[in-house]
Amino acid sequence: MNPAEYDYLRQFLKSRSGLVLSNEKQYLIESRLLPVARKTGLQSIAALVAKLKEPRETALAEAVVEAMTTNESFFYRDKTPFEHFTQVMMPELLKSRASQKKIRIWCAAASTGQEPYTLAMCLKEMEAKLAGWRIEILGTDISNEVLERARSGTYTQFEVQRGLPIQLLLKYFTQQGESWTISPQLRSMVQWRKFNLLESFAAFGQFDIVFCRNVLIYFDQTTKVDILGRISKIMAPDGYLVLGAAETVVGLTDAFKPAPERRGLYVPAAAAAAQPAPRLSALATAGRVG
Repeated sequence: MNPAEYDYLRQFLKSRSGLVLSNEKQYLIESRLLPVARKTGLQSIAALVAKLKEPRETALAEAVVEAMTTNESFFYRDKTPFEHFTQVMMPELLKSRASQKKIRIWCAAASTGQEPYTLAMCLKEMEAKLAGWRIEILGTDISNEVLERARSGTYTQFEVQRGLPIQLLLKYFTQQGESWTISPQLRSMVQWRKFNLLESFAAFGQFDIVFCRNVLIYFDQTTKVDILGRISKIMAPDGYLVLGAAETVVGLTDAFKPAPERRGLYVPAAAAAAQPAPRLSALATAGRVG
């Protein structure tokens, strides 16, 4: 692959998915895209690039983006965000939403579904408090392939051993040979949709909680600022944003502020400024995590 072909693929991936690749990632493109090329009957990256430049090559374009998108996920990943979910976010929202009894949650970049299903398990474990409530979980991803796996709710032995407590595995999954399938009841708690974070969020409506973990790290500064700004516009004024452990809003946007003593948890700046006392009190008394 010559420099011009590499530059074309870098620009193509950035425009289609926001993914930013450094000059040193040529090996990554070759290792991931050569199988895509050969599956399409092409013998080289050069041939793939030439094909991508043809009009109406949408299927190949999608295959290239899917191959280059990182899709690692596992149940209860990093643990802390889910403790925040059960100890801070849900208790606060159960109080503030008591009149409408509805909470909406968005898992952006949901990959193969472990994060939304973890939230579903958390909710199932507190179902005694949720009688009469409507809790919506939307999981989105840019990749059709991983969404199909998420919808199936079927995971390998290795995947269910990564972070999932054995008691929850036995409680909510059924073993089928070498695989484990999550219960139909939990599968029905999550809606799935193909979505690119570079697209407009306008059709989504308002969310009370947004999990956008371990995806901003792949974008450049301008794209991060843009995505965070658009999330702030669909977030309830007293909602919560959850980012990955290596991500932050600091230096990117004034729309969110870090929740005190809560790594990875952010609240809309207007709510933090308008109602500091109850917000800080709830966060301070929920029990230190981490």
